Amino acid sequence: MKFLRAFFRLLYFTLIAMVRIVQIVGLNVLFGENMPRTLRIRRSWARHWLPALGVQSSVEGNPPDFPCILMGNHRSYLDPFVLVCDVYGLVVAKSELSSWPIFGYGAKITGVLFLKRENPQSRKFTLNRIAQKVAEGFPVFLYPEGTTGALNQTLDFRIGGFILAASNNIPIVPVAIEYGSKDDYWVGDDTFVAHFFRRFSEKKMRVAVRFGFPILGSDATLLSAQCKSWLDAQLPEMQESLKRSAEI
Repeated sequence: MKFLRAFFRLLYFTLIAMVRIVQIVGLNVLFGENMPRTLRIRRSWARHWLPALGVQSSVEGNPPDFPCILMGNHRSYLDPFVLVCDVYGLVVAKSELSSWPIFGYGAKITGVLFLKRENPQSRKFTLNRIAQKVAEGFPVFLYPEGTTGALNQTLDFRIGGFILAASNNIPIVPVAIEYGSKDDYWVGDDTFVAHFFRRFSEKKMRVAVRFGFPILGSDATLLSAQCKSWLDAQLPEMQESLKRSAEI
């Protein structure tokens, strides 16, 4: 029964993704490319798809509707899907995603900025793209840890995004995301398919999101420390809150 639940959820996810990709491509051909329109379609898809997969999310704070860089902790491939339900933002993702069947193409046409994490030139190019997209009026999601983590606090931050924000007077909005079970994290060498079948065979997955206040400053090191301090303070609280709600 659990295997079938996960199988049909994966099938549904794939079919809906294909339908939305066709919709976006069709509209782009007929009326020209329009990223705000594409982001609205992506948002409606995420808001429909996540509950269908049993994802129950709660949101605290004010999702930003202005150009900024959202700096968040990173738990899973699911993180961006949860966040785009509330923010019309562009996502920075590892370059490997671009080669995924169907989803890689879907990511490209919805404005995902691909990054080769260990390539300095790629990091520089991506930071320039982030600055460009913020200047065009978009929020951009960036994960300064550079990878997913399973600790109660964030991993060490990479400073590049904070230097960019400090140099260009870009607001940083910290955003914390936490899951009801640590089994929901996608870490280590776990493959996407194995993780999907294991976690989405369960009836539900609980996710909590908390948006902080915008941070501005000209000192990148201080911005990084402020953001990390805020996130590290939120995560234990959110874990405890999710634990209490599960016991009710």
